[in-house]
Amino acid sequence: MNSIKWPLPEKHRVIASQFNLKYKRLILPIALLMLLMSDNTRHVTVQTLSDSFWAVSTYVALTLAIYHAVSRWLDGAHALVSAYHNSRNLQVGIAALLGALPGCGGAIVVTTQFVSGKVGFGALVAVLTATMGDAAFLLLASQPVTGLKVIAIGVVTGCITGLVINALHRDDFMRPAITQLSTQLRISCCSEGSEVSSKAINLQGQFWKYLLLPASVVAFASSLQINLNQALNLPAMTIEWLGAILAVSSMLLWALTKEIQDYQSTVSEDDKIRSSHPMQKAAQDTNFVSAWVIMAFLAFELTLHFTGFEIGADWGKWEAWLPAFGIVIGLLPGCGPQILVTSLYLSGALPFSAQLSNAISNDGDALFPAIALAPKAALMATLYSSIPAAIVGYGYFWLFEM
Repeated sequence: MNSIKWPLPEKHRVIASQFNLKYKRLILPIALLMLLMSDNTRHVTVQTLSDSFWAVSTYVALTLAIYHAVSRWLDGAHALVSAYHNSRNLQVGIAALLGALPGCGGAIVVTTQFVSGKVGFGALVAVLTATMGDAAFLLLASQPVTGLKVIAIGVVTGCITGLVINALHRDDFMRPAITQLSTQLRISCCSEGSEVSSKAINLQGQFWKYLLLPASVVAFASSLQINLNQALNLPAMTIEWLGAILAVSSMLLWALTKEIQDYQSTVSEDDKIRSSHPMQKAAQDTNFVSAWVIMAFLAFELTLHFTGFEIGADWGKWEAWLPAFGIVIGLLPGCGPQILVTSLYLSGALPFSAQLSNAISNDGDALFPAIALAPKAALMATLYSSIPAAIVGYGYFWLFEM
């Protein structure tokens, strides 16, 4: 016999509605605060958040600010922009040049443009092939001539690979379809809580407007291996804690800008008003990308922290396999493993062929948003980039190191 379900009194319905989690994105900053408060995870969390903010978010914000400023100046009708959006081959060349920029900002820009349908799959492969990520800063700072050579090789390889991909695939190859229903959900999602969301969006713009220049100075100094705590006579871990606090603050603002309704609203970047200031657009894109990077970085670092996994450094007996080692490490998302490879090369533990193969195969932090937004395309693009990495890496090994 079915029991009779009496409706809740009005008072209870009101109380229940008050406890609905309206902004589900708040789970991220709350989790970050909990990790910072725990003695067991505080140190690794501070280091990870600091690296994410200074080494990723700042460079992404700087690149996006320049990109949106140039786009606004060209106003979308300029011949270069028109050709970039309509010419498959020019897309490949420009994408390779954007990938050559130290850091991951240029690669992330092209990745998001591929998902939105502005560039083709060949441009995506070109930028992922050309980019070296944050490891480029370390190589340029330690061996500038070598760094420029690696970047130049990456650009040429990226262009050639992208053109080959254009001949093999259409521009929309493995691009995820954005359905009309998803678009409608995104619109309705953004219309909810508009007052709070609007304030958070505006604060995002103000956040990066005032912090972009000083943050860029700190980021460049850190990339050049300058210890700012010592240089400025600051207490130990001051810069690291500052980066962690700013990372959590940016994630708190990001959490309040949009509600989550479905998978599309979870993994898609926030809608932007076309007439918005370039810094406003850059801030929204930066915090979206930063959220995924922080989650991936923390997952990786906390796994290492609790498992004690270490990578050996004795490669002398495996010279013929070292270019392949560089390729395999390059397939890992994120710049951390790639910086490790560059550090081993600079210390003399790895040959130049391994550095070359890693520089071409690695996709840096650009792979994180690519995996989130277009996982199939991301997997295929990174596998494609490993082919020229093997050709260039082993070509150099056989010609100059055997």
